[in-house]
Amino acid sequence: MATLFTKIVQGEIPAYKVAENDRFLAFLDINPLAKGHTLVIPKKETDYILDMEDEELAALMVFAKKVGRAIEKLVPCKRMGITVIGLEIPHTHIHLIPINSIYDMDFKQPKLKFTPEEMEQLSLAIRNAVSLD
Repeated sequence: MATLFTKIVQGEIPAYKVAENDRFLAFLDINPLAKGHTLVIPKKETDYILDMEDEELAALMVFAKKVGRAIEKLVPCKRMGITVIGLEIPHTHIHLIPINSIYDMDFKQPKLKFTPEEMEQLSLAIRNAVSLD
C-alpha cells in the first residue's frame, strides 16, 4: 500500500510543492512548526533513511540543502534546522525548519495555521527562489 507521501508524488493528494526533480520532492508541511517548514522526500518509497543507497542519500541531502537555502532567503531565521524523525509516516523525509533557537524544533509545540492562500504564496515564492542547478 502506498504511503501518504507516495500518493503526493503520484498526484493523488495535493501538496504545496516548493521543488521537484526526477528523484526528489519538497513541499510545505501542512502542520508547520514555523513559517517555511518543508518536507523533503525521495520519490522512491523507502521507509528508513539509513536504508537508502549512499549515492541516493547524498543526493537527497544536496537537494534538501538547495531547498533550505531558498527558504532562508524568504523566512528570517538564524539557521535552517534539519531533522529526520521518520516514525509518523513510513517514507523517508527530512524536515527543514527555519529556527532562531533550538526550541523552535520541539514537535510538542502547537502547530501554526496558515490559510491556503498564504501556503500557496509561500510555496510559489520558495519555488521561484530554489536553484536546482
